[in-house]
Amino acid sequence: MSNSGNRRVGSVRPSHLMFTTGVGALVDLPNFSVLVRGTDSWSYSGITDYDIDEPRLRAAVNRSLQRYGRGRIEQLRAAPWLEGGDTDPKGWAAQGVGVPVTPFPQWLRCTACNVLAAVDSGEFAFVNSNPRTPHEAKFVHDCKRGKKPLAVAARFTLVCTAGHLDEFPYSPYVHHGQACPKTQRPKLRMKDHGGNQAANVTLECVACGGKRNIREAMGERGRRNLPACRGRHPHLGTYETKGCSQQPVLMVAGASNQWFPLTLSALALPKGQGGDIDKLLDDHWPELQGVNDRSQFDFMANIPQFGYLKEFDADAVVAAITVRKQGAEGPVPSAPDVQADLFGPEWEALSGPVPTPSDDFALRPTVVPAPLSDLFSDVRQVERLREARALIGFTRLDAPDPESPEIAQQVDLSRGSQSWVPASEVRGEGIFLRVQDELMAEWATRMEKSPQIEAHREAYGRFRANRKSDRMTSDFDPFQGWPGARYIALHTLSHLLIRTIALECGYNSASLAERIYAGDEQHPRTGILIYTAVPDSEGTLGGLVSLAEGNEFDRILRRALADATHCSADPLCSERLPHDPGDFLHGAACHVCLFVSETTCERANRFLDRRFLVPLSGDKDQILTPVGLLP
Repeated sequence: MSNSGNRRVGSVRPSHLMFTTGVGALVDLPNFSVLVRGTDSWSYSGITDYDIDEPRLRAAVNRSLQRYGRGRIEQLRAAPWLEGGDTDPKGWAAQGVGVPVTPFPQWLRCTACNVLAAVDSGEFAFVNSNPRTPHEAKFVHDCKRGKKPLAVAARFTLVCTAGHLDEFPYSPYVHHGQACPKTQRPKLRMKDHGGNQAANVTLECVACGGKRNIREAMGERGRRNLPACRGRHPHLGTYETKGCSQQPVLMVAGASNQWFPLTLSALALPKGQGGDIDKLLDDHWPELQGVNDRSQFDFMANIPQFGYLKEFDADAVVAAITVRKQGAEGPVPSAPDVQADLFGPEWEALSGPVPTPSDDFALRPTVVPAPLSDLFSDVRQVERLREARALIGFTRLDAPDPESPEIAQQVDLSRGSQSWVPASEVRGEGIFLRVQDELMAEWATRMEKSPQIEAHREAYGRFRANRKSDRMTSDFDPFQGWPGARYIALHTLSHLLIRTIALECGYNSASLAERIYAGDEQHPRTGILIYTAVPDSEGTLGGLVSLAEGNEFDRILRRALADATHCSADPLCSERLPHDPGDFLHGAACHVCLFVSETTCERANRFLDRRFLVPLSGDKDQILTPVGLLP
């Protein structure tokens, strides 16, 4: 990471740019905080190896951007980086290449004299003299003899649900919206009195003596003391020309709800699983979009400049062109539709014929132990996999929610049209499990109208209704996106196995991830992929794959089911079921027995219930697990 002066101020992993410190997010450094700037400011000068080639993900990003009325992208790019940044900190690779950031908040406070001023006021000096220690970069204040004291960021900001972020208006706030009667740019002081009753900070004007406590800007009443939102996007360096109609909220810099990423991920699939045709259309769409039938395709393939078309199945390419044109001209796809398009080909690759191993995907079938054959029809070791992730935008205050995507307003990553988005890739290993189709179909049919599933479904409707955005004017279906009984059972089984596997395989649970292939009534799927999702070599050590072998997996599954029969929070946990007016999306599940880290779970620890896998109340009619596997 580098500031606007091309000096290194810190470092983050590429995966952090997807989840915690991406474009528009605040990054806490040891001595101050910075804001990651928009992709307009990212430079790839002198860098050649930055393209992440994953056609399926690129197509999904374009479909998602279509939902927000954005243009198409052509590339997924890794963060700008050149080898040599660590070995030669004075060279160009260290000083001139990196993700650009700018100090934010730009109001600083001296830790010795409490002077409060903006970065460009001339009160503070930036010190970053040793290129080998960028973490020591800091601002200092020359207010006394000897060592200059540290200046830290004034920690208050203004945020609104439209995604705007702004500095707190310290001087207007102290003077109650008026100018200082003594000087145009008054010197301020910020005094923190401590205590445990929220913020207790007094702002004082040195020139006129005016004082005001920050508490007067907090809470519902405090919002009336705040100015209107100016519509500022500091990561882009822009203001909304017409201002913003949303009321800003006072927040502390670094609050977790200041930035929520919008990301998509896809597994790299072997050739022949849809990836090649997607890449063909991405690379040659202007020439191919006019093809409407087989005869036009054959005519083009016989022209020398389009000779590459002979390598592809004509009917498959024509069908893919038709689907893409329908997507571009038809209804805007929903977020679940985009995700389903990614999961479909992955399911086919994981559950279908074993492909030839490659550097990105290697699958090995294993023999399902006889005792487990009543539950699983297939267990496979995913010896190698590659997952690509892309950041397509972000929100503030309102978190993007797959159950209620309309509640949050997306913020762009760049000022103008973008031809690329930031991306990262990780390599790992995994275990793929396919539950018996007949077993799942029979259980889902039996349970779909049960009181337990109906309670979950009604809670889902209340959850959606309670979070319905006031900005939404179209028809609202509270049950849109309901995942169904299949998903709850598979998701619960996945969490049970993840918690047990983490104790056995040597990975911590935060290093594992899940993909639930539950499908729907038209495309029923009954699979779980548990895999490592870390950006370093720890993800491919083989500890996870080895647990899919016969007796080992039998032992792990039985242990997981045995652990699910009890929880130290019982009977509160085992008896929990959402009823009106409750709108929580889990039943017999809690942090003790089922919840995992947010980086591991694909649905934020929702749609979980132990009662569907083990008989918590002695009733075995509502469980999916065959009786022979129960402890």
